[in-house]
Amino acid sequence: MRKWHRWLSVFFGVFLFWIAATGLLSQAADLWPSAEPTTAEQLAPAPPAAFVCPKGWRCRPPEATTGFASLKGFFHHLHSGEEFGLPGVIISILSGLALAFFSLSGLWMYIRMWSNRRSKKLNGGMFWK
Repeated sequence: MRKWHRWLSVFFGVFLFWIAATGLLSQAADLWPSAEPTTAEQLAPAPPAAFVCPKGWRCRPPEATTGFASLKGFFHHLHSGEEFGLPGVIISILSGLALAFFSLSGLWMYIRMWSNRRSKKLNGGMFWK
């Protein structure tokens, strides 16, 4: 198991870092304050003349984003691999599966090491030096 863990981590480590970085940028773009506070009414074009808002609805144009926050969609496409077409999406899916494998195999290796130390009656408890 360690051999697979080690060799897969060499390949997928780069992609997992990419996914982590673009995910962080996507979330940061959401939280980033816009440079100039504007309302949607100021930035949105006027609705078509034939448009009538249905009774009981509040019809508003979507909020326009400016600055760093406008890059959220781009970061999401990088994060999901969509920006690179089908190969990017496949690598993104495989990276997600690799992350699940690393989590489970790492836990499995830790439990095996812990049980080996416990059977040999070595000190250290759950976290040894």
